[in-house]
Amino acid sequence: MSEVSRPTLSDALTERMLELIRTGGHRPGDRLPSTRELSQRFAVTTPTLREALRRLEATGAIELRHGSGIYVGADIERVVLPNPNMREMRAAQLLELLGARIVIEPPLAAMAASHASGEELAALRRVLAEAGTHLRGEDAELHDANMAFHGETARAAGNGVLHQVVDSLLTVHAPEQREILQIFDDRRRDYEEHLAILQAIEARDPSAAEERMRAHLVEVKTVIEHRLQPPE
Repeated sequence: MSEVSRPTLSDALTERMLELIRTGGHRPGDRLPSTRELSQRFAVTTPTLREALRRLEATGAIELRHGSGIYVGADIERVVLPNPNMREMRAAQLLELLGARIVIEPPLAAMAASHASGEELAALRRVLAEAGTHLRGEDAELHDANMAFHGETARAAGNGVLHQVVDSLLTVHAPEQREILQIFDDRRRDYEEHLAILQAIEARDPSAAEERMRAHLVEVKTVIEHRLQPPE
């Protein structure tokens, strides 16, 4: 029988830091005690403490601001976290990523059509207006706006956990998403399909929003699959 692994000092420190944040009523953006104060409080050396802090920073629980201090991170309350250690994906994984999005995002577009607030609809309009200004070669900016559109659509669905799933897919695999944009290579059509999805959401038409989101993602996956095939 294998021995059960024992928690390290860094593991224990990580838990104590999280307990400090929770019991102290700290919220995202709140400043925490300095490294020196925390080292004294937990009776550990500074290098040991920093190892625990780096772990927490990797999951978004805290934010280390150079020259400013330690702050509670925006992701402290997330249920689903992106993997910060993910390496480059192979072609098959790229298609699996799109397949996962085809399963998840169309129902969320339908939910957004039913539940989106006026503020959330305005956010969707803003990101598409931004995308529309970057259709002539500013791919970095266009990529950011496209991902924001999909993320904001998931947010407007009203299910925080599913929004975090979509956000994690888009965040961890940002390089692959940029590659998809390059391979698909039809920025205008991509933009117009996003507009059609938004129109269905604004019209409060869940069926149309779901159908258009699915058609959009299936089309992208089909083009990518075709262009990734080796020449005969």
